[in-house]
Amino acid sequence: MAIRLLLILAAVLSLFGCSDSVDDNRIPYCEVHLTFKTVGDWNLYGVKGDAADYCRYINTPALRIPAEFPYTALDRTGYGGLLIVTDILGDLHVYDLSCPYECSPQIRVEIPSGELHARCPSCGSTYEVFSNGGMPVSGPAASRGYGLQRYSITSGGALSYRVVTR
Repeated sequence: MAIRLLLILAAVLSLFGCSDSVDDNRIPYCEVHLTFKTVGDWNLYGVKGDAADYCRYINTPALRIPAEFPYTALDRTGYGGLLIVTDILGDLHVYDLSCPYECSPQIRVEIPSGELHARCPSCGSTYEVFSNGGMPVSGPAASRGYGLQRYSITSGGALSYRVVTR
């Protein structure tokens, strides 16, 4: 009986004890706040809801993407910018555009045409952004376990449609 209990305990511990951990907090803290005030703003500038659809948001003194987006003085797009994607179920996910291996606000991941991974143009690391929460797939970020920084997106209240926050 004691051996049987010991084997069950060992099996349970093996399920929880040896998982690969991912560091998704390598990007320095920066404020994140992006508001889509109306459904019209979301329909014009947001992610359309199709599987594997995405949009990038960068609001710095030198760069505004999308250029026509109605950014306000309160909007903050994180360290390197924001990447909003829809997964295959149509759920929204938000990541910082900065590659966590490079840790530079000017080195931003991109989604090459026809691919389903985000790729760093500098180190070549790739990340699953349409599934698995920004986990590294290949490159130095994968070997070190550096995942993309994730943020939250919620439905707004009476004064806004969607809000992205840290």
